[in-house]
Amino acid sequence: MVGSKKIVLDTNFLLIPGQFGVDIFTELKRILNFNYGLFIIEKSIAELENIIQKQKSGDKKAARLALSFIKPQSIKTLPLNPNENDSVDDLIVENSDEDTIVATQDAGLKRRLREKGIPIITLRQKRYLIIER
Repeated sequence: MVGSKKIVLDTNFLLIPGQFGVDIFTELKRILNFNYGLFIIEKSIAELENIIQKQKSGDKKAARLALSFIKPQSIKTLPLNPNENDSVDDLIVENSDEDTIVATQDAGLKRRLREKGIPIITLRQKRYLIIER
C-alpha cells in the first residue's frame, strides 16, 4: 500500500448505516481524494456478532447490516496478535501511525487518537462524514 492511507473502521462506525441511514462508503469516497484501503480490527467482528446475540432489535439490525458490508466493500482485517485483554480501542491506538486515519464515533477513542496526532473520520449532524485533523 505504498502511497496509500489505511482507513481503520471502528465497530461503532460500522453501525452508522443501520442507525442513521448514512451510506458511509459513498461518504468516504466523497471526502477522501487519495488512495486508501479499508480495514477493521478482527475483534470488531466479534463485537458485531456479540451485539447481534445480546442487544435490542435496532442495534441487532445495524450490526447485521455492518457485517454484511465487510466482504462486498473489500474491508480487510488487520492481522494483529492481541492479548485477550486488549480492547478494540487499545488495538486501534497502538497500531495507528502517520499513514492511518481512524473512522469512529467513540469520544474516548477520539481523544486518545488526537493526543497521538491521528486524523479521525466522524459523522456530523447524523447526515455526513468529516475528517478531523
